[in-house]
Amino acid sequence: MSENTKLDFRKLVDDYYTPLYRFGYSLAKNEHEAADLTQQTFAIYAEKGSSVRDVSKIKSWLFTTLYREFLRQRRKSQNMATHEPEILEAEAPLVDPAVAKTLDGNSAVAALQEIDETYRAPLTLFYIKDLSYKEIAEILGIPIGTVMSRLSRGKSQLKKVLLTNRAKAS
Repeated sequence: MSENTKLDFRKLVDDYYTPLYRFGYSLAKNEHEAADLTQQTFAIYAEKGSSVRDVSKIKSWLFTTLYREFLRQRRKSQNMATHEPEILEAEAPLVDPAVAKTLDGNSAVAALQEIDETYRAPLTLFYIKDLSYKEIAEILGIPIGTVMSRLSRGKSQLKKVLLTNRAKAS
């Protein structure tokens, strides 16, 4: 590895470590696993990063790599049946604007950790990482329509969790 490559790699780590760690934490719900995922992502980049042709897509490549590593580790640690439970939009309760104003960021992030992992990743990428449907679809390796569906269902689950948590706090 040349000195320029090392400097570029250091800058890449400086620029993306925190956002990748946060994404990893939102997926894993565990600090150690999030750190491992982030470090593994950079290890994979060190090994295969030279294959990235379009430097403007490095952010997407890193997030995709972290997500795939997360899935690989999950499959390895448990035999997980992948299915999407059917949640009807009509089941989702409406959130009163007064309730929405009383929520803080920490309670929203905590509530996000309580929803199904299938929906947590798209919600995190869309609302916290501010990625487009197309970028999310590329990172998660799913069609844009599935991204939109998971965002909708995830928002429904998130509303339920927020209302339940608020009721418990009252």
